[in-house]
Amino acid sequence: MQRASPNAAILAWTIAGLLAYVVLPWYAQQDGNGLAVVHLVFGGEGTANGLVQAAQHGRPWLWLGVLGLAIALAAALQQPGRLQGRLLLLGALTGAVGLAASGFLIGAKGWSFAWLVAAFGELGRNQFGIGWGGFVALSALVVLTGFGLARCGRFRGDLFIAAAVVACSASIALFILFPVLKALSSAFLREDGSVWPAAMWERVASDRNFGLQCLKGSLRCGVAWNTLFLGLLTASSTVVLGTMMALMAERSDKRFGRVFNLLATLPIITPPFVVGLGLILLFGRAGIANQLLEYAFGIDPSRWFYGWFGVWIAQTFAFTPIAFLIMRGLVQGVAPSLEEAAQTLRATPRQTFMTVTLPLLKPGLANAFLVGFIESMADFGNPIVVGGQFSVLSTEIFFAIVGAQFDQGRAASLAWILTLFALAVFGAQRMLLGRQSFTTVSGKGDGGIPMALPSGIRRLVYGTALPWIAFTLVVYLFAFAGGFVQTWGRDYTPTLNHFQTAFALEWGQFGIVWAGTAWNSFFTTIKLAALSAPLTAALGLMIAYLLARTEFKGQGLFEFSALLAFAIPGTVLGVSYILAFNVPPFELTGTGLIIVLCFMFRNLPVGVRAGTAAFRQLDRSLDEASTMLRASSMQTLRYVVLPLLRPALVAALVYSFVRAITTVSAVIFLVTAENELATTYIIGRVGNGDYGVALAYCTVLIILMGLATAMIQVAVGERKLGRRKRIVRPTFTTSKGIA
Repeated sequence: MQRASPNAAILAWTIAGLLAYVVLPWYAQQDGNGLAVVHLVFGGEGTANGLVQAAQHGRPWLWLGVLGLAIALAAALQQPGRLQGRLLLLGALTGAVGLAASGFLIGAKGWSFAWLVAAFGELGRNQFGIGWGGFVALSALVVLTGFGLARCGRFRGDLFIAAAVVACSASIALFILFPVLKALSSAFLREDGSVWPAAMWERVASDRNFGLQCLKGSLRCGVAWNTLFLGLLTASSTVVLGTMMALMAERSDKRFGRVFNLLATLPIITPPFVVGLGLILLFGRAGIANQLLEYAFGIDPSRWFYGWFGVWIAQTFAFTPIAFLIMRGLVQGVAPSLEEAAQTLRATPRQTFMTVTLPLLKPGLANAFLVGFIESMADFGNPIVVGGQFSVLSTEIFFAIVGAQFDQGRAASLAWILTLFALAVFGAQRMLLGRQSFTTVSGKGDGGIPMALPSGIRRLVYGTALPWIAFTLVVYLFAFAGGFVQTWGRDYTPTLNHFQTAFALEWGQFGIVWAGTAWNSFFTTIKLAALSAPLTAALGLMIAYLLARTEFKGQGLFEFSALLAFAIPGTVLGVSYILAFNVPPFELTGTGLIIVLCFMFRNLPVGVRAGTAAFRQLDRSLDEASTMLRASSMQTLRYVVLPLLRPALVAALVYSFVRAITTVSAVIFLVTAENELATTYIIGRVGNGDYGVALAYCTVLIILMGLATAMIQVAVGERKLGRRKRIVRPTFTTSKGIA
């Protein structure tokens, strides 16, 4: 078979970039579908391609991209080597930097910055956000930059690896670093747009944020202290309860295994405020608890549950199963041989647990605490549902953006506080664990039996975990039951009216009519989640592959940037997207694309972590054997690595799809009437006090996500390792016994 030309990929991407200048509209269309006007690319400036825009409509800066692609085409005709690499870099960087700079400097009103107007005067032409033509051309130039680096000797000369690193780095920089930095920089701007460093200090250092009046008898403290207090409290309670449940699941009676698995799955596939709604049905003004108190003791119903206590309880219910999943894996990984060695040295079971087992759980404890803290700070649903007058940073940021005040500077300042809190805990976790080694699973077998819990610790675990499990089941039961009664607290008549309101179907003159009020948000949510999930999984596994199988300069910064979305609360990321992508060159606000991108990069760390963990189980000799058989890096990834990554792929797909449906904090700022999501619809119903419809919708979502999870697992399948199964020899019963 004839091998492909070594310059085939370079030539293909160069031609793709040039074709983008000819056959695609350069700027974005108002309806968001630029492909529908490809027949008008030689027409007016609204739909024209890049060549016509530069030649006829007074936008000469677009010639920079053509120049860069022409140089790259000349390089593609050269023999592979450093000269070709230098030409590729010259052309690709000329085009990419030129187009990017002109995009940021020239906007919808001409020059985008006042200092450019002062230096060069008013600009006669303007430009809007890039469309399909600009996107394809820029993508080609970015990939060609990677090819140029490979030809210059970087990345061991591998074109695929070089292009993947450059493309992933550009994506992370554009959709994580750029929006976050732009949003945070808004804290230093005055209302007129001028830079004033003291502006942030004035916004941050106020009693509304850091006031301590509650210590002097007042009812309220600053919103920053509220958030920090709640985050630490929730993180501590989730770690304690999650650890207790993990110990009970792995070191005690196995009969509770299915119950634990159910509890661990429910919060992942339920919207984050379902628990809050269930608690309202129990402890709200019309809840069961207040009704019993009124009936038994004549105590008038009140709103005692609303506030920090209610938010803490709701967040503990919602995030404890996540801590349980983290801790269960750590408890399973503790090598029994270490515990047996301690007991051989005459240590008591209690001493063994305190000095061997518990210290080996430190990484899980630190990770569970970090996750609980960040989830608490980023949580928007529970504080808005049961917070009452108790304000936290996520809700304050929301009202600063969408409220009557529309104060972007205050929202950015609050985002600074939220981000610094998260990064401080993240840094403290890294410092606490340091370079300590907690390896307990090696290549050697360990046939030991895990040590049973000491009697005193077992009683503590049972006494804590069992009541909490029972309480959790009751809360979820009430949350689901609320959608099947007429009016909770007043009329408990069973009904399906709430489902009818949300998901009614009628037969009209032209067929089925989706008459329910929830259908629009339902279909939009499914469409955007289905688009984002495979993209998130693919990008996350690609980044994991680059981190696990390659070495290059700046790899540490690359990994930190990829995982930065995990340390940044979703509320901050949502604000960042609003502020960064509402002006050229990327006008995405109000479109479904911005929601898909937010889903992708918010959930990206999960795919990266799942892929990295899976790659650590795969010996590099598999890759090396494929390379020795003259397979390229892309072929090795496709035919050798990916089939062995099916568990990680399932995890990334399921998590990305489910989180895209259930997330609220990151997208609450991005939705519009046209692109309403399920979670924002439910939040709106809760705000109107229509809990029945909200809970009915939650029930439908849970069923949907359960089915989607099963379908993803069936579609991806399981990896086949080719291991032999143990053969069981048949036994024969004779008159003298067993033969």
